Amino acid sequence: MATLRMVRPPAVAGMFYPADAGALERELAAYFKQGDVGVHPASVRGVIAPHAGYMYSGATAAAAYSRLRGRKFDTVVIVAPSHRDYFEGASVYPGDAYRTPLGDVPLDVEMRDALVKASEHVFAGEAGHRSEHAIEVQIPFLQMMLGSFAILPVVMGDQNRALCFALAEALDRVRGEKEVLLVASTDLSHYHTAKIADAIDSVTAEDIRSFDHRRLMEHLESGAAEACGGGPTVAVMGSLARLGAKKMEVVHHCNSGDITGEKQNVVGYLSAVAW
Repeated sequence: MATLRMVRPPAVAGMFYPADAGALERELAAYFKQGDVGVHPASVRGVIAPHAGYMYSGATAAAAYSRLRGRKFDTVVIVAPSHRDYFEGASVYPGDAYRTPLGDVPLDVEMRDALVKASEHVFAGEAGHRSEHAIEVQIPFLQMMLGSFAILPVVMGDQNRALCFALAEALDRVRGEKEVLLVASTDLSHYHTAKIADAIDSVTAEDIRSFDHRRLMEHLESGAAEACGGGPTVAVMGSLARLGAKKMEVVHHCNSGDITGEKQNVVGYLSAVAW
Protein backbone atom coordinates (compact mmCIF):
# COMPACT_ATOMS: atom_id res chain seq x y z
CA MET A 1 0.00 0.00 0.00
CA ALA A 2 1.34 3.42 -0.95
CA THR A 3 2.30 5.70 1.90
CA LEU A 4 -0.04 8.66 2.27
CA ARG A 5 1.75 11.96 1.85
CA MET A 6 1.10 14.88 4.20
CA VAL A 7 0.97 17.99 2.02
CA ARG A 8 0.32 21.48 3.30
CA PRO A 9 -2.30 22.94 0.89
CA PRO A 10 -2.30 26.59 -0.23
CA ALA A 11 -4.00 28.82 2.35
CA VAL A 12 -3.96 32.19 0.57
CA ALA A 13 -4.08 31.31 -3.14
CA GLY A 14 -6.79 33.42 -4.71
CA MET A 15 -6.30 36.10 -2.04
CA PHE A 16 -2.62 37.04 -1.83
CA TYR A 17 -1.82 35.75 -5.31
CA PRO A 18 -3.67 34.05 -8.22
CA ALA A 19 -4.95 30.54 -7.62
CA ASP A 20 -4.69 29.67 -11.32
CA ALA A 21 -1.22 28.43 -12.30
CA GLY A 22 -1.19 30.22 -15.63
CA ALA A 23 -2.30 33.52 -14.18
CA LEU A 24 0.25 33.18 -11.38
CA GLU A 25 3.09 32.51 -13.82
CA ARG A 26 2.15 35.51 -15.93
CA GLU A 27 1.96 37.81 -12.90
CA LEU A 28 5.31 36.60 -11.58
CA ALA A 29 6.92 36.95 -15.01
CA ALA A 30 5.80 40.58 -15.13
CA TYR A 31 7.29 41.26 -11.70
CA PHE A 32 10.55 39.58 -12.66
CA LYS A 33 10.77 41.59 -15.87
CA GLN A 34 10.27 44.77 -13.86
CA GLY A 35 12.83 43.85 -11.20
CA ASP A 36 15.51 42.18 -13.30
CA VAL A 37 18.57 44.44 -13.50
CA GLY A 38 20.50 41.90 -15.55
CA VAL A 39 23.42 41.71 -13.11
CA HIS A 40 23.37 38.95 -10.51
CA PRO A 41 26.03 38.13 -7.91
CA ALA A 42 27.29 34.64 -8.69
CA SER A 43 27.15 33.55 -5.08
CA VAL A 44 23.88 34.81 -3.60
CA ARG A 45 23.35 32.93 -0.34
CA GLY A 46 20.42 34.74 1.22
CA VAL A 47 17.28 36.73 0.50
CA ILE A 48 15.09 39.00 2.58
CA ALA A 49 11.65 39.40 1.00
CA PRO A 50 8.22 40.74 1.98
CA HIS A 51 5.12 38.60 2.35
CA ALA A 52 2.15 40.85 1.56
CA GLY A 53 -0.30 40.31 -1.27
CA TYR A 54 1.54 40.36 -4.57
CA MET A 55 -0.21 43.52 -5.76
CA TYR A 56 1.49 45.34 -2.87
CA SER A 57 4.88 43.68 -2.52
CA GLY A 58 5.30 41.36 -5.50
CA ALA A 59 7.62 43.73 -7.37
CA THR A 60 9.72 44.21 -4.23
CA ALA A 61 10.11 40.47 -3.70
CA ALA A 62 10.89 39.84 -7.37
CA ALA A 63 13.68 42.42 -7.29
CA ALA A 64 15.56 40.11 -4.90
CA TYR A 65 14.48 36.75 -6.26
CA SER A 66 15.48 37.74 -9.81
CA ARG A 67 19.09 37.62 -8.57
CA LEU A 68 18.72 33.84 -8.27
CA ARG A 69 18.23 33.25 -11.98
CA GLY A 70 20.35 30.32 -13.10
CA ARG A 71 21.29 29.24 -9.57
CA LYS A 72 20.73 25.78 -8.11
CA PHE A 73 20.19 24.95 -4.46
CA ASP A 74 19.57 21.66 -2.69
CA THR A 75 17.45 23.26 0.03
CA VAL A 76 15.86 26.64 0.65
CA VAL A 77 15.40 27.47 4.33
CA ILE A 78 12.50 29.92 4.77
CA VAL A 79 12.19 31.53 8.19
CA ALA A 80 8.97 33.44 8.85
CA PRO A 81 6.94 34.94 11.69
CA SER A 82 3.63 33.57 12.91
CA HIS A 83 0.75 35.99 12.36
CA ARG A 84 -2.07 33.75 13.65
CA ASP A 85 -0.64 31.32 16.22
CA TYR A 86 1.41 32.18 19.27
CA PHE A 87 3.72 29.52 20.63
CA GLU A 88 7.14 29.33 22.21
CA GLY A 89 10.09 28.49 20.01
CA ALA A 90 10.02 27.72 16.31
CA SER A 91 8.10 25.07 14.39
CA VAL A 92 9.04 23.15 11.26
CA TYR A 93 6.30 21.55 9.20
CA PRO A 94 6.01 17.83 10.04
CA GLY A 95 4.73 16.76 6.61
CA ASP A 96 6.18 15.94 3.22
CA ALA A 97 5.56 19.00 1.03
CA TYR A 98 4.14 22.50 0.62
CA ARG A 99 1.73 22.95 -2.30
CA THR A 100 1.21 26.03 -4.47
CA PRO A 101 -0.67 26.36 -7.78
CA LEU A 102 2.70 25.72 -9.46
CA GLY A 103 3.10 22.31 -7.84
CA ASP A 104 4.39 20.59 -4.72
CA VAL A 105 7.77 21.40 -3.17
CA PRO A 106 9.19 18.60 -0.98
CA LEU A 107 10.49 19.16 2.51
CA ASP A 108 14.09 18.40 3.35
CA VAL A 109 13.17 15.80 5.94
CA GLU A 110 16.78 15.03 6.81
CA MET A 111 17.56 18.68 7.57
CA ARG A 112 14.28 19.10 9.45
CA ASP A 113 15.01 16.17 11.73
CA ALA A 114 18.56 17.40 12.29
CA LEU A 115 17.34 20.88 13.21
CA VAL A 116 14.85 19.51 15.75
CA LYS A 117 17.62 17.45 17.33
CA ALA A 118 20.09 20.34 17.24
CA SER A 119 17.97 22.89 19.09
CA GLU A 120 15.71 22.64 22.10
CA HIS A 121 13.88 25.69 20.71
CA VAL A 122 12.70 23.94 17.52
CA PHE A 123 9.97 21.32 17.18
CA ALA A 124 8.13 19.58 14.36
CA GLY A 125 4.48 20.63 14.35
CA GLU A 126 1.71 22.31 12.39
CA ALA A 127 1.54 25.35 14.67
CA GLY A 128 2.24 28.41 12.55
CA HIS A 129 1.84 26.51 9.29
CA ARG A 130 -1.87 25.75 8.89
CA SER A 131 -3.09 29.15 7.66
CA GLU A 132 0.11 31.22 7.78
CA HIS A 133 0.93 33.13 4.60
CA ALA A 134 4.47 34.30 5.30
CA ILE A 135 6.16 31.15 4.00
CA GLU A 136 3.62 30.24 1.35
CA VAL A 137 3.90 33.48 -0.63
CA GLN A 138 7.67 33.07 -1.02
CA ILE A 139 7.50 29.67 -2.69
CA PRO A 140 6.10 30.61 -6.15
CA PHE A 141 8.97 33.09 -6.64
CA LEU A 142 11.41 30.29 -5.86
CA GLN A 143 9.61 27.85 -8.14
CA MET A 144 9.89 30.28 -11.04
CA MET A 145 13.60 30.91 -10.48
CA LEU A 146 15.04 27.62 -9.23
CA GLY A 147 13.06 24.75 -10.65
CA SER A 148 13.81 21.71 -8.48
CA PHE A 149 14.62 22.21 -4.79
CA ALA A 150 13.54 21.18 -1.29
CA ILE A 151 12.44 23.51 1.49
CA LEU A 152 12.85 23.76 5.22
CA PRO A 153 9.93 25.96 6.39
CA VAL A 154 10.53 27.41 9.85
CA VAL A 155 7.95 29.57 11.65
CA MET A 156 8.96 31.52 14.76
CA GLY A 157 6.22 31.59 17.38
CA ASP A 158 8.06 34.25 19.33
CA GLN A 159 11.00 36.44 18.40
CA ASN A 160 13.03 36.95 21.54
CA ARG A 161 16.78 37.51 21.37
CA ALA A 162 17.72 34.07 22.69
CA LEU A 163 15.61 32.29 20.08
CA CYS A 164 16.89 34.43 17.20
CA PHE A 165 20.53 33.80 18.01
CA ALA A 166 20.01 30.12 18.86
CA LEU A 167 18.19 29.52 15.58
CA ALA A 168 20.99 31.20 13.61
CA GLU A 169 23.51 28.86 15.20
CA ALA A 170 21.37 25.75 14.77
CA LEU A 171 20.71 26.41 11.07
CA ASP A 172 24.44 26.67 10.49
CA ARG A 173 25.11 23.39 12.28
CA VAL A 174 22.62 21.32 10.30
CA ARG A 175 23.26 22.44 6.71
CA GLY A 176 26.15 20.00 6.23
CA GLU A 177 27.55 19.98 2.71
CA LYS A 178 24.30 20.98 1.04
CA GLU A 179 23.99 24.05 -1.16
CA VAL A 180 21.55 26.07 0.96
CA LEU A 181 19.71 29.34 0.35
CA LEU A 182 18.43 31.20 3.40
CA VAL A 183 15.27 33.33 3.12
CA ALA A 184 13.84 35.69 5.74
CA SER A 185 10.17 36.58 5.26
CA THR A 186 9.22 40.00 6.63
CA ASP A 187 7.31 43.19 6.06
CA LEU A 188 8.48 46.38 7.77
CA SER A 189 6.59 48.98 9.83
CA HIS A 190 2.79 48.94 9.95
CA TYR A 191 0.15 51.66 9.90
CA HIS A 192 2.16 54.84 10.21
CA THR A 193 2.04 57.77 7.82
CA ALA A 194 4.35 57.27 4.87
CA LYS A 195 6.77 59.87 6.22
CA ILE A 196 7.05 58.21 9.62
CA ALA A 197 7.19 54.74 8.09
CA ASP A 198 10.06 55.70 5.82
CA ALA A 199 12.01 57.10 8.78
CA ILE A 200 11.50 53.93 10.85
CA ASP A 201 12.20 51.61 7.94
CA SER A 202 15.41 53.44 7.08
CA VAL A 203 16.82 52.16 10.39
CA THR A 204 16.04 48.57 9.41
CA ALA A 205 17.42 49.11 5.91
CA GLU A 206 20.68 50.54 7.23
CA ASP A 207 21.19 47.62 9.63
CA ILE A 208 20.64 45.24 6.73
CA ARG A 209 23.04 47.14 4.47
CA SER A 210 25.58 47.06 7.27
CA PHE A 211 25.00 43.31 7.62
CA ASP A 212 24.71 43.79 11.39
CA HIS A 213 22.14 41.41 12.84
CA ARG A 214 23.02 42.26 16.44
CA ARG A 215 22.38 45.96 15.91
CA LEU A 216 19.12 45.13 14.16
CA MET A 217 18.10 43.06 17.19
CA GLU A 218 18.84 46.02 19.44
CA HIS A 219 16.83 48.40 17.27
CA LEU A 220 13.88 45.99 17.18
CA GLU A 221 13.96 45.64 20.95
CA SER A 222 14.10 49.42 21.48
CA GLY A 223 11.37 50.15 18.92
CA ALA A 224 13.69 52.16 16.68
CA ALA A 225 13.04 49.54 13.98
CA GLU A 226 9.83 47.67 13.23
CA ALA A 227 9.36 44.48 11.25
CA CYS A 228 6.82 41.71 11.75
CA GLY A 229 9.53 39.27 10.67
CA GLY A 230 12.32 41.05 12.51
CA GLY A 231 13.23 37.90 14.42
CA PRO A 232 13.45 35.75 11.28
CA THR A 233 15.57 38.47 9.66
CA VAL A 234 17.98 38.53 12.61
CA ALA A 235 18.20 34.73 12.61
CA VAL A 236 18.81 34.50 8.87
CA MET A 237 21.39 37.30 8.89
CA GLY A 238 23.20 35.63 11.78
CA SER A 239 23.20 32.28 9.99
CA LEU A 240 24.39 33.91 6.75
CA ALA A 241 27.36 35.40 8.59
CA ARG A 242 28.23 31.92 9.84
CA LEU A 243 27.83 30.61 6.30
CA GLY A 244 30.47 33.01 5.08
CA ALA A 245 28.40 35.75 3.46
CA LYS A 246 30.10 39.14 3.66
CA LYS A 247 27.70 41.69 2.17
CA MET A 248 24.01 42.53 1.96
CA GLU A 249 22.39 44.81 -0.58
CA VAL A 250 18.92 46.32 -0.29
CA VAL A 251 17.55 45.99 -3.81
CA HIS A 252 14.05 47.47 -3.38
CA HIS A 253 12.21 49.50 -0.74
CA CYS A 254 8.71 50.97 -0.85
CA ASN A 255 5.47 51.16 1.10
CA SER A 256 1.87 50.27 0.34
CA GLY A 257 1.04 53.92 -0.28
CA ASP A 258 3.28 53.88 -3.33
CA ILE A 259 0.82 51.41 -4.87
CA THR A 260 -2.51 52.58 -3.46
CA GLY A 261 -1.86 56.31 -3.11
CA GLU A 262 -3.11 56.19 0.50
CA LYS A 263 -0.30 57.63 2.61
CA GLN A 264 -1.85 57.79 6.10
CA ASN A 265 -1.64 54.14 7.16
CA VAL A 266 1.03 52.33 5.19
CA VAL A 267 3.00 49.09 5.45
CA GLY A 268 6.67 49.11 4.53
CA TYR A 269 8.34 46.57 2.24
CA LEU A 270 11.98 45.80 1.56
CA SER A 271 13.96 43.14 -0.23
CA ALA A 272 17.66 42.37 -0.04
CA VAL A 273 20.23 39.80 -1.11
CA ALA A 274 23.34 38.53 0.66
CA TRP A 275 26.49 37.04 -0.80
